[in-house]
Amino acid sequence: MASTVELASSFIEGAPPGELGDVVSDIKTLTSDGDDLIPSLAPAFERYNETQLATVKLPGASQEVIVSEFNKLDGNRYFDVESQTSFEVDHVTQEASASQSYVLDSQNADLIKSLLKALAQHALEHYPTSSYGVYPIENDSAVAILLVANRYSPNNFWNGRFRSLYQVPVGDSTTVTGKIHVDVHYYEDGNVSLNSTKPISVSVPNATAETIISRIAAAERSYQEELNKAFGQMAEGAFKSLRRQLPITRQKVEWEKVGGYRLGQDISGGKGR
Repeated sequence: MASTVELASSFIEGAPPGELGDVVSDIKTLTSDGDDLIPSLAPAFERYNETQLATVKLPGASQEVIVSEFNKLDGNRYFDVESQTSFEVDHVTQEASASQSYVLDSQNADLIKSLLKALAQHALEHYPTSSYGVYPIENDSAVAILLVANRYSPNNFWNGRFRSLYQVPVGDSTTVTGKIHVDVHYYEDGNVSLNSTKPISVSVPNATAETIISRIAAAERSYQEELNKAFGQMAEGAFKSLRRQLPITRQKVEWEKVGGYRLGQDISGGKGR
């Protein structure tokens, strides 16, 4: 039988976008340990933030930067190439502190900075609000390109997150591989979730930073078009067949008064007019 920590950890790692705080509050309410349980969930919070590409606001700055496995330092510290800053993260509150100057030490520093410049333009053109980063990985044999765009509207009972992660091997002939993740949670008078993942693999011969980001932009645009088409088909197909159709009067049935309807009389064995 799973322990309380294991169960609570699964809740943390399954938290919908923008709703981690709500899940934490529920865990405190539902468990007898309450606040005392939270420190035991530290590994789950860290996995959640790194997997979901959580964003944190640097102290004294307006921009939000990404938390991921690719820009992790020792302990709970992470770094951001663009702002040349390292910082500590409280994984429970998703807050950054203790920022320090950080100089990237990588033989691919020029490529990373070029990719960052092209990625910033891509993000600005296609995502209203987003955070992004480029980091060296695998002993400088490759670089990671990350982008996350969050859109939260709890007053309208929905939250969503777009994440894309790519790995680019360093070389003249490059194949960019990665995944796009889309997570949306809608919970007005119900509970509907969309969790979609799209593997990406594009060839970029004689790659430059501009051509790499251009191919990534094309892949993301194509996937978003696929999603829009799928939503349209579901609205006219599966969702429409699930929706209760209005009667010929075009008025909703008042079920508490069903006995007054012809159908209700028929069902109850009464005589219709």
